[in-house]
Amino acid sequence: MSIADIRTDYQRDQLTETDVAADPFAQFSRWFDQALTAGVPEVNAMTLSTVSAEGKPSGRIVLIKDYDQRGFSWFTNYDSAKGQDLASNPFASLLFFWIPLERQVRIEGRVEKLSDAENDTYFFSRPVGSQQGAHASHQSQPIANREALEQQLVDVVAKFGDQPPRPAHWGGYRLIPERIEFWQGRPSRLDDRIVYEKQADGSWSIQRLQP
Repeated sequence: MSIADIRTDYQRDQLTETDVAADPFAQFSRWFDQALTAGVPEVNAMTLSTVSAEGKPSGRIVLIKDYDQRGFSWFTNYDSAKGQDLASNPFASLLFFWIPLERQVRIEGRVEKLSDAENDTYFFSRPVGSQQGAHASHQSQPIANREALEQQLVDVVAKFGDQPPRPAHWGGYRLIPERIEFWQGRPSRLDDRIVYEKQADGSWSIQRLQP
């Protein structure tokens, strides 16, 4: 079979204007809970796309750690490639793709850093090995080999033991959404697309898009 012949005819569900909540966060919560209940693997995994100062896009998988009416949050190394992108261009998009439910959610908006208190709360809730790894890895920087990386971890453990402080270069971001699209696969590629857009008065418009 050629790659061009690989296709799936989506028939699991539908999404109409009368189905969705008036608030996009409520709609996201509904779908996220359904994905959890369905046992979707890595349900909290999302593609984070950023754009560099030179206008070059880049995407990678990160894990959402919280969401509420303020936005969607994740944690990383501020000195990483994505951190550098966000420092120069503080806008990004998130994409969730829940294959077993034939659904995806696209979220676009402005990004801000979380507070030190929020960063500390999450950092010290992580396993000790993850805390140590945040010190050991200079994310996105070249390294000679695996042994060198493992030696950096040994050095961190020798220095801090099992109580490392939160590194100043490690913390969270929150994407404050301006646009959220819910996509439900349908037969013959006539998929359902319902988009919410933030209005100047803070309300959300709801519109169906053609697939």
